[in-house]
Amino acid sequence: MHLHYAAPNAQLAPYIKRYWAIENVLAEGETCVQRIIPTGMPELSLYFSPRPKILTGGKQFPANVSLQGLQTGFYTIELRRELSVFTVVFQPQGLMPFFRFPQSAICNQLVSFADVAGQVGCDLEEEMSAAVDFQQRVQVVESYFSALLKSSCADVNFSRISHTISIIIHSRAAVDIAQMASEACLSRKQFERIFAAHIGISPKQYLKIIRFQWALLHKQHNTSLSMTELAYAAGYADQSHLTHDFQSLCGQTPKHYFAENEICSDFFEEL
Repeated sequence: MHLHYAAPNAQLAPYIKRYWAIENVLAEGETCVQRIIPTGMPELSLYFSPRPKILTGGKQFPANVSLQGLQTGFYTIELRRELSVFTVVFQPQGLMPFFRFPQSAICNQLVSFADVAGQVGCDLEEEMSAAVDFQQRVQVVESYFSALLKSSCADVNFSRISHTISIIIHSRAAVDIAQMASEACLSRKQFERIFAAHIGISPKQYLKIIRFQWALLHKQHNTSLSMTELAYAAGYADQSHLTHDFQSLCGQTPKHYFAENEICSDFFEEL
């Protein structure tokens, strides 16, 4: 299995969190079912092999280059050995400066990148296919998004939402909406509208996802924690609150999820 990670350059770091790529994940003839859960971040995936089959969730990959909006639920995919994919993981608010449409329009959706970006999206696919290795593909993607950024207009609301996301991260989702609105110098109604446009969902829904991701990180680094201990450590009111959110976001109780899946927080892990 070949797995690669890279961080974006300093110019793109406010908008892109990381790049990763994977190839040949399984032995010849084997298949594996993977559960895709909400991470709190949109993604752009470029497939250089047959696309995985989506088994549940009523979705399908619409093209070899697909943009995934913020997810609030789970779906499962079937992986085969013949897998080659390069993924751009955006910061939670990172899509808006490049593609200026309300992110709620692609919430819980997989859309063709060409439908969003037009001909330049097709050009990106061609350049990425011609690149010979991971590092060259990183360079192609960074050149593409750097060019888009130069043509983007500065937006004070992007700065407000970026500041809000930093508050959510540092508080581990233990912050209320009124406080975030105050920090953004907006009324609550204005804040909720602008937040949904930049992130794709309401602040309340987003806090639920980040608290879930914080619980994953806690369990990842403290595997002996009981469910009650995990609930209080991650900021839930009690174990039933933890269980309710897990079932809502990943379709399993915490106990079953931890037993059947790799424990990892995509949101809080750096690379």
